[in-house]
Amino acid sequence: MKPTIRRGFLLFIWLVLLALPTAALAAGDINPDKVFREASNLIASGDYQTALEVLDRIPAPEGPDNAGDFVKSRIQKAQLYHALGMADDAEASCKEVLALFPDHVEATNMLASLAKAKKPKWVLFIDDMRMFLPSLIQGAGITLFLVLITMVISPLGGLLIALGRISGVPPIRWVCWFIIWFFRGTPLLLQLFFIYYGLPSLGITLSPTTSAIIGLGVNYSAYLAEIIRAGIESIDGGQMEAAKAIGMTYTQAMRRVIVPQTYKRLMPPVGNEFIALIKDTALVSTIAMVELMRSANQMFNTYFNVNVLIIAAMIYLLFTTVFTVTFEKIEKRVGAYENR
Repeated sequence: MKPTIRRGFLLFIWLVLLALPTAALAAGDINPDKVFREASNLIASGDYQTALEVLDRIPAPEGPDNAGDFVKSRIQKAQLYHALGMADDAEASCKEVLALFPDHVEATNMLASLAKAKKPKWVLFIDDMRMFLPSLIQGAGITLFLVLITMVISPLGGLLIALGRISGVPPIRWVCWFIIWFFRGTPLLLQLFFIYYGLPSLGITLSPTTSAIIGLGVNYSAYLAEIIRAGIESIDGGQMEAAKAIGMTYTQAMRRVIVPQTYKRLMPPVGNEFIALIKDTALVSTIAMVELMRSANQMFNTYFNVNVLIIAAMIYLLFTTVFTVTFEKIEKRVGAYENR
């Protein structure tokens, strides 16, 4: 073979070899698994730009048949662009998928997420309020119910325990001391757990609502008992002697003379206890009650949106603010005679 012909033949073979990778790629003769594996390694190393270029190696198919690898690559590109803050490029990748599959759920959801991300933050917060508030209000209703019913039970229970604590009958005094000692000395969460989960082993099964009412009612009765006892003992002993001197019995003197004088002194600490009660109701979520905190936690675990926790905090603050203002007004009213 002549040298000129030989050189021309070798040049032809070299050009064919150069063209083979391009022809193979155009024909779709590539290994998608290798492409995705390489892109994954690049993403793990932080080389996002090269990963995007690698994903581009998977060409667009002529039709929807056998387009799974292409769709996967474009969705991954959209996710990468979204993470890098390149919303327009992410939208373009999603639209490539939707051009083949107009009803593709993941691409449609990605476009909706991108459109949402472009809104101002205050608009997003309003949208989240519209979505989360109905469920949170239902949970807040349960919270308010527990607070109000505990506010009815615990002062009465606290007054009885306090009177028993200062009683002249030793057995009654010892029993009331034990109640205060036990329920103030153990966590409320432990008490709720024992009532709801522990009592069934003794043959007593209670609903979550009943367990919550008993747990909160007894616990706060114990705390209020000490507050009421301190208020009663702060009244000068001469008041009781004067009441008895005009013919009152011990019960009449306590009801008409001693206890009414403690109202002004009791309002601040009792108000603090009831404000703490609003927050302590969150503990009943551990015994399957869907109150405000449990509602917020469920939605946060579903949507991973911190705004749901912010909205829940706003509801708690609203409750505590209303109760604070209310108790301040009650305190001024019951102490009006002292301010004259």
